[in-house]
Amino acid sequence: MKVLEERIRQEGLILSETVLKVDSFLNHQVDTALALAIGKEFAAVFGDRQITKVLTVEASGIQFAMAAGIALGVPFIYAKKKKAVTLSEAVYSAPVHSFTRQEDYQISISQKYLGPDDTVLIVDDFLATGAALVGLCDIVAESGAQLAGVGCVIEKSFQEGRGLLEQRGVPVYSLARIASMSPGEIHFIDNEGLIKERAGC
Repeated sequence: MKVLEERIRQEGLILSETVLKVDSFLNHQVDTALALAIGKEFAAVFGDRQITKVLTVEASGIQFAMAAGIALGVPFIYAKKKKAVTLSEAVYSAPVHSFTRQEDYQISISQKYLGPDDTVLIVDDFLATGAALVGLCDIVAESGAQLAGVGCVIEKSFQEGRGLLEQRGVPVYSLARIASMSPGEIHFIDNEGLIKERAGC
């Protein structure tokens, strides 16, 4: 997604070889038109898989899961990191380690909203170590739902996340794949071939 790559080049702040800050347009202040375009892109890639739910984890994936849900015409669900007092019913849960915050937490989803009749698309803002996405995959498996694939806005391809998901046989599609980065320099992996293959060209 060239428009996304250009925004990352123009507005992204590369703090180190592993840390990219995109909070001016993606995950603190959000460019809503870009978020909706991202949702449409995920719908174009995964739209032939009879998806019934889009799934993410709070909080930075919510806007993109909602955009994908709008484009696909289905509900989206977000896993909660802390069990609310109002979440009193049975839940699916999985442990997750946050690379960004360097902390462990338990994500959970009410069993009312996910089950064997569902086909799920997981959406998140970043794919790096893959910990949160593996946790979401575990929840989908526990629910008995079918997993259509994982869509990520930005992937740090030099980290292990994609490999962990592909070892599980999970289709992964990322809109901007970063091969390497350092302050003042960033290199992307071309996704065009994958788009054509998905589209049956």
